[in-house]
Amino acid sequence: MIKQFFRKKKPDASVSVNMNKQRRYEALVRAWHRDLYRYAYWLCHDPHIAEDLVQETCLRAWRSLDSLQDDKAAKSWLITILRRENARRFERKQLDLVDIDDYAIADTQHQGADMDVEQQMLRKQIMQLEPEYREPLVLQVMAGFSGDEIAEILDLNRNTVMTRLFRARNQLKEQIEKQSERRGHQNG
Repeated sequence: MIKQFFRKKKPDASVSVNMNKQRRYEALVRAWHRDLYRYAYWLCHDPHIAEDLVQETCLRAWRSLDSLQDDKAAKSWLITILRRENARRFERKQLDLVDIDDYAIADTQHQGADMDVEQQMLRKQIMQLEPEYREPLVLQVMAGFSGDEIAEILDLNRNTVMTRLFRARNQLKEQIEKQSERRGHQNG
């Protein structure tokens, strides 16, 4: 009787296909779950959202497991699914956007007359920069965003953002130097 229990059984064809798919899926999840969670957390900085993203990624992976031809490409395949799932999260949430140029921002800080004049001149010079240089500079200096965050906001490569920030600062520096030269010539 024990021999009969442990002997090889002939599996039903439909069950073995599903079992192979299930085993393959479980192996993929076991192997890459931690990496998926780390990447999801890095994207959203919220453990609950990261868990939801990983769960949705696993669900989509299960549904389309047959499309994975090479198990060696599984990690990049899963990361791609995760990135798309994260993008879907933002597609669902539509925020009302306004054009910042349409609104005046009140300056609530009053620090001496000289400082106020200098700040106004600096703002004027920043506004004279081309928009491609002005936007990253304003996001970094006034809003406090990092280069990576600015790249994400403006849908640009991080290196492009860093180059634009460098050029914006150089252009601003040149404008300030020219202005101070003009003041020097005017003052004698």
